[in-house]
Amino acid sequence: MTEDDRPADPARSRGTLRRWAPLAIILVLTAVAFGTGWHRSLTLDSLVAHERALRAFIDSNLFGALAIYALVYVLVVALSLPGGLILTLAGGYLFGWFLGGGLTVLAATAGAILIFLVARSSLGESLAERAGPRLAALREGFAANALNYLLFLRLVPIFPFWLVNIAPALLGVSLKTYVVGTFIGIVPGTFAFAFVGAGLDGVVDAQRASFETCMADASARGLDPASACDLGLDVAALVTPGLLAALAALGVLALIPIAAKKVLRRRSAR
Repeated sequence: MTEDDRPADPARSRGTLRRWAPLAIILVLTAVAFGTGWHRSLTLDSLVAHERALRAFIDSNLFGALAIYALVYVLVVALSLPGGLILTLAGGYLFGWFLGGGLTVLAATAGAILIFLVARSSLGESLAERAGPRLAALREGFAANALNYLLFLRLVPIFPFWLVNIAPALLGVSLKTYVVGTFIGIVPGTFAFAFVGAGLDGVVDAQRASFETCMADASARGLDPASACDLGLDVAALVTPGLLAALAALGVLALIPIAAKKVLRRRSAR
């Protein structure tokens, strides 16, 4: 009997299934989300367009609305879909900065943990087995100061959230360190953007009034209101340089212990 004729090892097959099935599910769901265009509904214009219906649902079923918001946020993070910032602003706008910000931190952390576990199970072990000397050294260096590095990556808003979710899994960061670093690291930015979202009422009211005037004028002139009018809410205008600088400063603070450790190590080596 040749090696190819031997029956497959059930235990090995189950191990392979456990390893790759979660990643396959994530990829399929991500493809469905992009294929159906579901992620395109995560915009400020969509939020304003459905605001009255959303607030009516929240008033009649607060806990249900919170659960749906949290579930959507977990899915967006776990599937690495664009729209996390919009959802954070929406959470502050619809639920208030404190409740919306707190729920967002929990949901974002849960989604990040989910994709971290999938990446570590499916890719991390394989990468560790095939890692060359340079990558192995990078993994060791990152692991030695994993919490500080992770806090820096979370606090500085120039790194894509999906990349920071996956990279630690490939660099051998422990689950405990990842959870602590993620939870603490996203708190400042999340509450800052939730606070911005909570203050959008005046901006939204002004833009809605302008939009409704444009719609009426377009209809009177025989134009298509949908193509002639736009709410014009720009997320980039809400993310001020001062806010980004403050978050970047917090990120730099997270690296101070690493720099101090290296300085002390060099002095002791002299």
